[in-house]
Amino acid sequence: MIHTSTLPEVEIPDIAITPFVLRMVPQLADHPAMIDGPTGRTYTYAQLADATARVAGGLTASGFGRGSTLAVLLPNMPEYFLAFHGAAMAGGTVTTINPTYGPSEVNHQLIDSGAGSLVTIPMFVETARAAVEGTNVETIYVIGDAPEGTTPFATLMQAEPLADQAEVDVHEDVMVLPYSSGTTGLPKGVMLTHNNLVANIVQTEPILEVKAGEERVIAVLPFFHIYGMEVLMNAVIARGGTVVTMPRFDLEEFLTLIQDSGITIAYVVPPIILALAKHPMVDQFDLSSLRLVFSGAAPLGAEVALEAAARIGCDVVQGYGMTELSPVTHSTPMGGFKPGSIGLTISNTEVRIVDPETGQDLGMDEDGELWIRGPQRMKGYLNNPEATAITIDEDGWLHTGDIGHVDSDGHFYIVDRLKELIKYKGFQVPPAELEALLLTHPAVADAAVIGVPDEEAGELPKGFVVLKPGAEASEGDIKEFVAQAVAGYKQLRIVEFIDVIPKSASGKILRRELRS
Repeated sequence: MIHTSTLPEVEIPDIAITPFVLRMVPQLADHPAMIDGPTGRTYTYAQLADATARVAGGLTASGFGRGSTLAVLLPNMPEYFLAFHGAAMAGGTVTTINPTYGPSEVNHQLIDSGAGSLVTIPMFVETARAAVEGTNVETIYVIGDAPEGTTPFATLMQAEPLADQAEVDVHEDVMVLPYSSGTTGLPKGVMLTHNNLVANIVQTEPILEVKAGEERVIAVLPFFHIYGMEVLMNAVIARGGTVVTMPRFDLEEFLTLIQDSGITIAYVVPPIILALAKHPMVDQFDLSSLRLVFSGAAPLGAEVALEAAARIGCDVVQGYGMTELSPVTHSTPMGGFKPGSIGLTISNTEVRIVDPETGQDLGMDEDGELWIRGPQRMKGYLNNPEATAITIDEDGWLHTGDIGHVDSDGHFYIVDRLKELIKYKGFQVPPAELEALLLTHPAVADAAVIGVPDEEAGELPKGFVVLKPGAEASEGDIKEFVAQAVAGYKQLRIVEFIDVIPKSASGKILRRELRS
């Protein structure tokens, strides 16, 4: 049984992502496109287009082009758009890196993606320099003061602008490589083409409305993550809105920017919704400009959504997607909110609900795994045909690993997940990565990691550790060991010492037993 969208089919143009995103420049040339929240630094649509073309020209002059990959290690700022779309316009690929990563995590992504150049800011130069050792990266571009041995990003912005989009195959050429753990395992490069990105923007237009020349959208969700990259950076500009960037989340600054900048739409994650619902600071600010708060990246509890909506006086809704789906497949239309629902299937998208045990399709209100197919589906995982084959079947269905059902109105609900990923404040924490790290500790004989429910974070990574005979280590020792090797959101929040990790006959960790 294939469920299709109740929304109208849309026509997806065969066009590269950058000219598509900049399509509003002629009619909004002098309108603010991107504003740096902390400083107020502004690019109009015309300035954004000109600066993007100059970066593309500078990259092209350096030898960058089709087959080249640029790594972007930046916080949210207007120049993120310039680096991303400058590389895209030059015909190359971008890999977006979490700026909180340590050198070893950055190094893994640089090697796997084959990046030959990197863009960062002075704050992350030390990490970048350590990370490029043993990689193909020859040039580190720095936005702002460039230390010796690096290249000022300004030299790209002063180059002769590229006159037109470089030639690309929009259906085959990989435009961006965000990294995701998918349904299991270590982070993998998700190959998204120009057409994947363009398709998802067009598909969501009937349901994620942005009024050209009127909307102001706060961009606190990181651009390195597909949600921030595609829904905020790309789609809002493509639809003629103004993006106000925040380099990191701070509740007071977030509320101040909404109030002072007249923010009309906030795309956020559940922990921010929780703050809007419960934090006493919210009452100190005028949030009346908001007309919509949209939640994604992790499940949002119906009670919290209703409480936040009542408090701030606007719709609080949620949607669903995956990095592998560019990312949106479901969204809630204005006025169509149902508590707990992820909304309707977006245009040009097919969904099956399948019994994970039997492989049989299930009916209305029956829980099964969501399988999804559409033009937003990734090309596959970079350098990993095995993982690609596990995730995408021969008929093109992407197996999400999420368990849910559909009601008689076409609204979908996510109730659980097959996959083992832990969702900490909207970020993906792969247990396999932490387990592999724990096993390198000299006192650890065996280990397992699960997520435990937490109202604020969604889930907290918890480690179960078996010590070697005679070895000693405290909870603090284990936490510190992990903290030194991974990004902040991946760190263990709880450690419990046990005698044995429960496993099946085939050696698979029985996480359900650990959860109980």
